[in-house]
Amino acid sequence: MSDKQAVVDQFLDALWLERGLSENTLSAYRNDLYSYSGWLALTSRDLLQSRPEDILGYLASLSGMSARTSARRLSSLRRFFQYQAREGRIGHDPCALIAAPRIGRPLPKSLTEEEVEGLLAAPDTTTAIGQRDRAMLEVLYATGLRVSELVSLQLGQVNLRQGVIRVVGKGNKDRLVPLGEEAADWLEKFVRQGRAELLQGPPADTLFPSRRGRMMTRQTFWHAVKRYAIRAGISKTLSPHVVRHAFATHLLNHGADLRVVQMLLGHSDISTTQIYTHVARERLKNLHAEHHPRG
Repeated sequence: MSDKQAVVDQFLDALWLERGLSENTLSAYRNDLYSYSGWLALTSRDLLQSRPEDILGYLASLSGMSARTSARRLSSLRRFFQYQAREGRIGHDPCALIAAPRIGRPLPKSLTEEEVEGLLAAPDTTTAIGQRDRAMLEVLYATGLRVSELVSLQLGQVNLRQGVIRVVGKGNKDRLVPLGEEAADWLEKFVRQGRAELLQGPPADTLFPSRRGRMMTRQTFWHAVKRYAIRAGISKTLSPHVVRHAFATHLLNHGADLRVVQMLLGHSDISTTQIYTHVARERLKNLHAEHHPRG
């Protein structure tokens, strides 16, 4: 392992211990830091010898990328050097006086309630796979789970009698999320019928097994959602995360409290949830423009 890799990996280990970040988030940090250190190697400068002008030079080299990408990479560098300064490995943080690129926060993509109904009805529920996928889509829309939380659900996390799921989210934080009658009914039907067919062997804890009886990957479910979107005639680019956005947006459209939505989504910061209030306002503006005589 190179010195560069050792320094980066030590930082990522500390980050994981402190904040319990997912492997995907840690991988993004790793890629950003390797990108910068690769660029820095052209100047024969060591990673821990970085100067503010090095950071600025690197950001300038990203001119073909979006402001959002540049801001994310600066954020990765900022956290890395803050950690090194705190540990006493560098005398100062070279990112301290560098301002992040100004970016607008895009509204999350969502679905209408009619589009959601079409998506939920797309799987062929006469098959075990169709029953599983219908149950997964119903649970996803009813709970707003992250796709990683959905595919990793275990049978013991579900209480059908009480109609709740115990979700282990980011940072290993537990939260209880209500299922709703429709999702609970489809989930109970799948557990009673199609799940045993998919397991094809000894009992297992995985709630939504793959065709091979194992835990499904995020990518497999993502492809399934895209396939059902086409079948439902939905032209929007669709992913499990868009269904999660629809869950939050539709709750707010029907009068849910923002703090409740924050709790259900598993957001640690209310500011992350507030983006959905903009979505709800956009919907109200569109309805006003469509139906008001002076809209």
